[in-house]
Amino acid sequence: VQIVQIDLSVSCGKELFSPFFLSFMKQRRMGLNDFIQRLATNSYACKHPEVQSILNLSPPQDAELMNTNPSPPPSPSQQINLGPSSNPSAKPSDFHFLKVIGKGSFGKVLLARHRADDEFYAVKVLQKKAILKKKEEKHIMSERNVLLKNVKHPFLVGLHYSFQTADKLYFILDYINGGELFYHLQRERCFLEPRARFYAAEIGSALGYLHSLNIVYRDLKPENILLDSQGHIILTDFGLCKENIEPNGTTSTFCGTPEYLAPEVLHKQPYDRTVDWWCLGAVLYEMLYGLPPFYSRNTAEMYDNILNKPLQLKPNISNAARHLLEGLLQKDRTKRLGCTDDFIEIKNHMFFSPINWDDLNAKKITPPFNPNVTGPNDLRHFDPEFTDEPVPNSIGCSPDSALATASIKEAAEAFVGFSYAPSMDSYL
Repeated sequence: VQIVQIDLSVSCGKELFSPFFLSFMKQRRMGLNDFIQRLATNSYACKHPEVQSILNLSPPQDAELMNTNPSPPPSPSQQINLGPSSNPSAKPSDFHFLKVIGKGSFGKVLLARHRADDEFYAVKVLQKKAILKKKEEKHIMSERNVLLKNVKHPFLVGLHYSFQTADKLYFILDYINGGELFYHLQRERCFLEPRARFYAAEIGSALGYLHSLNIVYRDLKPENILLDSQGHIILTDFGLCKENIEPNGTTSTFCGTPEYLAPEVLHKQPYDRTVDWWCLGAVLYEMLYGLPPFYSRNTAEMYDNILNKPLQLKPNISNAARHLLEGLLQKDRTKRLGCTDDFIEIKNHMFFSPINWDDLNAKKITPPFNPNVTGPNDLRHFDPEFTDEPVPNSIGCSPDSALATASIKEAAEAFVGFSYAPSMDSYL
């Protein structure tokens, strides 16, 4: 195993990425803890002193992070009741599940074809038992609520409907097969400024729309940003969204992904929607330089960098890009770009002066990169780690006898009203 010290300001042309580091970055989508567990099973790798230092870390990832006082599961009277199902007939057997195209803490995302209309969908299948075990019911229901509001925006993944069985939840989502931004960034190291600007503009537009609905996204990272078949941005995974945050409102849950945590979140201080603008700055920085700002493979050191290290920018970007990054990656949220007029401040920044925002939102601007997919069966931009995995036989099955009746009842009570089908008005 070879580990190299990575300069945060590495430029596009330098080949400083060791095979180990590329593997490390690839595993980030599954969470650092999962990667550490895999490392621990490799006795040769474990002998390397720098691997030992990684094994000693236990970084938070994609959840209610480092919450020392987790809330107990809500009683049935406290459950979120979203009303009766308006799609009672939907069931797993309606679909032919073709390929695994993603994985997460609670289940998998599969490419599926509807047996009746032959349309392709991405079906997110979540295990109720795993959600309940980690007390994540509210996050899942929040994800569903946010998805219901996405139908009007071009850069947010759309929910067609949702339904549930005794042991699983099913999101029927737009199928997007241009690949994760993370996948393309990993292959190309970094992007030229016009391409980074285009992506940042579409991401900013999506975040601004969520903010207009009083939703804070909280988990912006290249793994949650997809490209559609034409090369436009599609934001996905709304599990960490926080609803009902008014323009001056704050929240305090410690959550996100280590590389992209804003200083105020690390300080466990109340924070507001400007955390999303910090994350936009971090993603833009990563698109231009190849690594997130303040990155260190030592998580404790990375957190210290985020809190205390001044932002360092190499001169190989424009003054406009430099000024934008300095504004977005301002450690004091009260001075951060976007703190006063939110998205209006971002869209009016000189870095985005080449962007016609009406044309952008109408998808009239030709994307700088076309994934060139040939059709729904073209999976070239999905990681073979997912697509090579056999489709589980249990995807459409009812729970086995090991799932006690009490557990089924608990799961049913926890997700009252999850099922959803849109009215015809949604498509008009």
